[in-house]
Amino acid sequence: MRSIVIFLLILFSPLSLGQSWPNRPVKIIVPFSAGGNTDSIARITADELTKTFGQTFIVENKPGANGAIATNFVAKSAPDGYTLLLAVLPQMAVLPAMTKTAYDPVKDFHLISIIASNEFALVVANNFPANNLKDFVSYITARPNTIPYASAGSGTLSHLTTELFNTRAKLNMVHVPYKGGAPAIADVMGEQVPMYFANLAEANQPFKSSKVKVLATTGLKRSALFPQIPTIAESGYPGFHTSTWNGLAAPTGTPPEIIDKTYKALKALAQSPEFISRMHTLGVDVVCNSPDEFNQVLKQDLIKWAEAVKMTGATVN
Repeated sequence: MRSIVIFLLILFSPLSLGQSWPNRPVKIIVPFSAGGNTDSIARITADELTKTFGQTFIVENKPGANGAIATNFVAKSAPDGYTLLLAVLPQMAVLPAMTKTAYDPVKDFHLISIIASNEFALVVANNFPANNLKDFVSYITARPNTIPYASAGSGTLSHLTTELFNTRAKLNMVHVPYKGGAPAIADVMGEQVPMYFANLAEANQPFKSSKVKVLATTGLKRSALFPQIPTIAESGYPGFHTSTWNGLAAPTGTPPEIIDKTYKALKALAQSPEFISRMHTLGVDVVCNSPDEFNQVLKQDLIKWAEAVKMTGATVN
């Protein structure tokens, strides 16, 4: 009898679970509705992980409460590797600074890897009288508190990025929050509002079809989507950088063997031309960094975005 108990303890130990994983379908929980960029990143990743492991990875959408419902659901799930979170920067680093959340982004998750990142583009209407960042700043400086800017909503990264830049460039603009990025950029295209910090995926098609102008991007280096457009950092504001990211995270307590297996699978995908191409169609850059690197990024973002939230007084929509 004792030998049977010992056998069962070994069989269901974290090490054993890690070695046998996955032997049934794995869920990737997405904090938004189907059809958006985050959902598409999750589905492409799930397809590739299914091929890698020979076991189905299923995307399950759990929208609501600005992404907090899905994030908390995974935080409270069994740490067995069969429920993963498509972790997104706003839910991990911005929302906890704006309101009390039922989850702790550091204590409740074991970060696996940032799959992809997406910088922002300073998009202006075609009738806006500036074609570069220097002229943009000069124009706004001469008209304090009169020029409006669009955002995807109060406390969104487009709002906070604009305010971070306004602080850096000593600009005073009027915030016009929209209910999402789509109506915001639509009004820039329609010349109803002069500017918006769009993510690169939002800016890509309007720019290619000459419906907007892009003056600068917020990456550490020029974007592959906009190689002709300088970064804000190289345009007179060294060190300025904002971006958003999508990654995989598991509940704290998930066996390290599972974390390592998943990270190595994603690392291999970063060398796949097909995977990179599919991600580029979404306007995002493939990252697939290590758990330690992901932790360092989150640590820095928690500080950066908490300061931005405090500076703007942003609240939850």
